Amino acid sequence: MKTRIGIPLLAIFLFTALISLFPRCREVSEQQPPVGIHTPDSVEGNDSVPATILLSSDFKRVVIARLKHNTDILQGIKDAVEKEGIHNAVILSGIGSTCRHHIHSVDNCTFPARNVFYEQEMPMDILCMNGYIIEGRVHAHISLSNGAQAIGGHLEPGTRVFTFCIITLGILEDEPSLERVDDLTWR
Repeated sequence: MKTRIGIPLLAIFLFTALISLFPRCREVSEQQPPVGIHTPDSVEGNDSVPATILLSSDFKRVVIARLKHNTDILQGIKDAVEKEGIHNAVILSGIGSTCRHHIHSVDNCTFPARNVFYEQEMPMDILCMNGYIIEGRVHAHISLSNGAQAIGGHLEPGTRVFTFCIITLGILEDEPSLERVDDLTWR
């Protein structure tokens, strides 16, 4: 009799423990897109937009930004962009650790895109960071891990540095324009 009761209780305990390892998320289906991201007027594609668009530029220089403990990573990148007068750049890499993360990712394959937001206070290592500075606007993605799980998506305000964060930016020429490279209506 004890065995029959013990196994279901053990299963519930293990399930509860497993669930607690995964980040809690809040889903926002009516969320407005981040500032600077264009929204589609229709779901139809435009035949005049080529399937592949190529832009070419040399790096003018490389800027390395180090963010200290408790700095908001997105704001730190924005501050570096403003301080250095960066117009267009590639986020080449990012390493470090966080004590809190706030990211979003898309949760469907039809337009309009639906965003799911993940926020959690927990220590995680930054596996990688990449993205673009487009006309002075930051569009960054981040991947995080704590050894048991990995999570990634668009970097949102509120992701805070734990030990440090080092971000490498490859600064591009101002031409060609990157204005529409992340415009989801340009399809």
